[in-house]
Amino acid sequence: MPDSRTHRGAHTDDERWFGGVALASLRQAARDYAWLLNHGYAPVSSLKLVGDRFELNKRQRVALARATCSDEESRDRLHRRLPPESLAGRTLLLDGFNVLVTLESALGGGVVLAGRDGCFRDLASMHGTYRRVAETAMALKLVGESIVELGAADCRWYFDSPVSNSGRLKTMALQIAAENDWSWQVVLDANPDRRLIEASDPIASADSAVLDRCGPWFNLARHVVERRVPQAWVVNFVEPWADDA
Repeated sequence: MPDSRTHRGAHTDDERWFGGVALASLRQAARDYAWLLNHGYAPVSSLKLVGDRFELNKRQRVALARATCSDEESRDRLHRRLPPESLAGRTLLLDGFNVLVTLESALGGGVVLAGRDGCFRDLASMHGTYRRVAETAMALKLVGESIVELGAADCRWYFDSPVSNSGRLKTMALQIAAENDWSWQVVLDANPDRRLIEASDPIASADSAVLDRCGPWFNLARHVVERRVPQAWVVNFVEPWADDA
């Protein structure tokens, strides 16, 4: 059946799965999962152990995995994170789908996870297919306006070329940039993660695999959500949490 969703919003049961009693249980599960990671246990087996103990469903387990990392991983990522003022006059490289989908979720009322490393992450799954939603254009505009305010010289979006509709998204992004006189480049690449990891310019991503191997990075999705999407549903169930953006 074709995907006919027009928003990247919440699951019908997210209020129950990420609120009230469930949220308290998730917070304890996150503490246990972090303890295991800190003591060198494998993430996959640790997640299963904790998930089974707390009877977490698949969506809750995905949230736990995306929001939780070890103390060492968190410290290392935060050590390389750039403050907003450091972007003035520089080129910012964007992990395109990673940034965009999180902002679409925030605008559409979906769950936004606050991670131990201070990053905001979504719960959306693309599985090789990207579908434009009602909030796509607004998400692109909020990024553009934020980059201007940060004083960056320009930005370069990287989108995964194998993902369907990436070409249409590129056209849309360039059109919005032209309408606002923004200096944007949009690149379709078969392996954008490698480009971001090897980049000498600062990058914007919340992808853990990228953050553990890249150079200086900026917490763009969180920066935009906190300043421009005050109605976003941010769920924090991990401790400690990096409060400063």
